[in-house]
Amino acid sequence: MGEITNVMEYQAIAKQKLPKMIYDYYASGAEDEWTLKENREAFSRILFRPRILIDVSKIDMSTTVLGFKISMPIMIAPSAMQKMAHPEGEYATARAASAAGTIMTLSSWATSSVEEVASTGPGIRFFQLYVYKDRNVVEQLVRRAERAGFKAIALTVDTPRLGRREADIKNRFVLPPYLTLKNFEGLDLAEMDKQFEPFRWHLQSNDSGLASYVAGQIDRTLSWKDVKWLQSITSLPILVKGVITAEDARLAVHSGAAGIIVSNHGARQLDYVPATISALEEVVTAAAGRIPVYLDGGVRRGTDVFKALALGAAGVFIGRPVVFALAAEGEAGVRNVLRMMREEFELTMALSGCTSLADITRSHIYTVADRFARPFPRL
Repeated sequence: MGEITNVMEYQAIAKQKLPKMIYDYYASGAEDEWTLKENREAFSRILFRPRILIDVSKIDMSTTVLGFKISMPIMIAPSAMQKMAHPEGEYATARAASAAGTIMTLSSWATSSVEEVASTGPGIRFFQLYVYKDRNVVEQLVRRAERAGFKAIALTVDTPRLGRREADIKNRFVLPPYLTLKNFEGLDLAEMDKQFEPFRWHLQSNDSGLASYVAGQIDRTLSWKDVKWLQSITSLPILVKGVITAEDARLAVHSGAAGIIVSNHGARQLDYVPATISALEEVVTAAAGRIPVYLDGGVRRGTDVFKALALGAAGVFIGRPVVFALAAEGEAGVRNVLRMMREEFELTMALSGCTSLADITRSHIYTVADRFARPFPRL
């Protein structure tokens, strides 16, 4: 396999190891995949303004998220159906996150249940939630997450319908028959349309199985009032995941959200939205310090983490790198991803003259907008 020196190298290994349908499900984006590419490329247009001759012999990367202390501002985003990548799936991811002293977010559509993930041992875990037409199902999911010791709900708000992922349509993507969506087993599903059992969806002739499932089950009427409803059924803090505008950031604050995750769903929903790193500063400015703002989408390097924090993020979540490393090497791969990201971020801090997260400021970076406002001096 050769020595892995950065997290991106796991993608090629995952592509070799996984069946095409499964690799494409994880790797692809919506429609033209412009935003998928832009999520990465936008980071490359942000440059550093490092400060020198600062004592960087001791560097502290620790932070708190919703009051929970973690070792670094790099957390694991919710990725569905991880047992498609590796037999240990979410178990392996949970153990790796815990070993790294960081947070794992478990998908509603996980192939391991909240109880199974909790059984791996101690760790700070969040639960990603889709809102179903049958609110009884939502309430049962939330109760299960609470009982299993999960600490927050990441409410996905950008998916009233599934984005058009053409690879999944071509492949007629469907959950392999040996797997189920474990969080739905044992729920009282009396209200659910049996054609769309949540742990076994069916194909329609012109779409992916997942798109058909979402069309049948996920609530398109979801609105800000439902964020209030969610607060009425749980005391867990709610992160609103999928905000990319100032207007929605202000509404998230007013709705009582505990935080915002700037996300375009890994470029899998609406194509031609900006990269999350490009939308971040607008959202941070609108939130105005009232609630923390996190970022996911395109983070592959420690330098990316630093850039996000310099633009005001309180932390980042990584998704695809975890799944690809899981496919390649199981738990060891996920541990390695978190280790490499941590080491790269620590090095970026040192070379920028920062010894704690509080030292990272907007003046440490230079964006395209800054170049228009204050061009490089002539040499």
